[in-house]
Amino acid sequence: MHRSVQGHRKRLARILAGAAAVPVMLVASGCSSDSGDGSGDEAKKDTSASASSSATEEADPVVKEAAYAKLPEPCKVFSSKTLKELVPEGTESGKEGTSDDVATRGSCSWDSLDNNGVEGSQFRWLNVSLLRFESDQTRGTGEKLASEYYTKHAADARAVEEAKNAESKPVSGTGNEATLVTYELKKKEGTFKQQTLVTRVENVVVTVDYNGAGLAGDDSPKAADLSKAAQKAAKEAVQAVVAANKGGGNEGDGNGDGGASTGSSAGPTDSASASVDEASGQGSDLAKG
Repeated sequence: MHRSVQGHRKRLARILAGAAAVPVMLVASGCSSDSGDGSGDEAKKDTSASASSSATEEADPVVKEAAYAKLPEPCKVFSSKTLKELVPEGTESGKEGTSDDVATRGSCSWDSLDNNGVEGSQFRWLNVSLLRFESDQTRGTGEKLASEYYTKHAADARAVEEAKNAESKPVSGTGNEATLVTYELKKKEGTFKQQTLVTRVENVVVTVDYNGAGLAGDDSPKAADLSKAAQKAAKEAVQAVVAANKGGGNEGDGNGDGGASTGSSAGPTDSASASVDEASGQGSDLAKG
């Protein structure tokens, strides 16, 4: 009997010991489970932060689209009447400059030589350059980029080497902003009087170069007359840009029908042409970049 009681007690002790081990395992298991849930929370936080960052990036403001999407044909920005006034002997001499993208840049030039024989000659050279800027998410709007270029280009026009009597002044009534730069370049054939008018209309920069000279003893043209003509031409070029983006082509004073032909006219002498090339090179040709 005594042995039977002891055996029973031993079995009961083993059962109690086994039962006590179960809650310990469950508690350990519970701790492990809690630790896993914590890692999940951290992962959720990371995912949430990433999503928030992406949402912030997507919420960045979109840069405004540029006002003008195309340019007019450069050799058609002036009316035949204007060409007759500025280059009387060269209305059909328009030569379009080369461009790798006519939608963003272009130029055209005309020259005129009114040969009066022994009394001398009157030379005129006219050039228009057009440069359009697209809006860029990183750099800014087309208008902003055009304004920055306008400021730099106007400054460059004032810094021509060998220029004499250089002057610069703002011009109103032509685009959003405009600057007229005038100076003289003395050559052996005569004194060339240069007028460079740089203007911006929205996201397009328009530059009109116009110069004149009295050759072989003829009187030099008046700078005031040349400036007035250059301003008229610039206004017309601006109107052509606006009209080209209305879907109706060039209208009004900007629907030039002269200058598109490449037919030849009375040209300058070789020496005069060389001087004019140097003089006009001091001006502006945006089509060359």
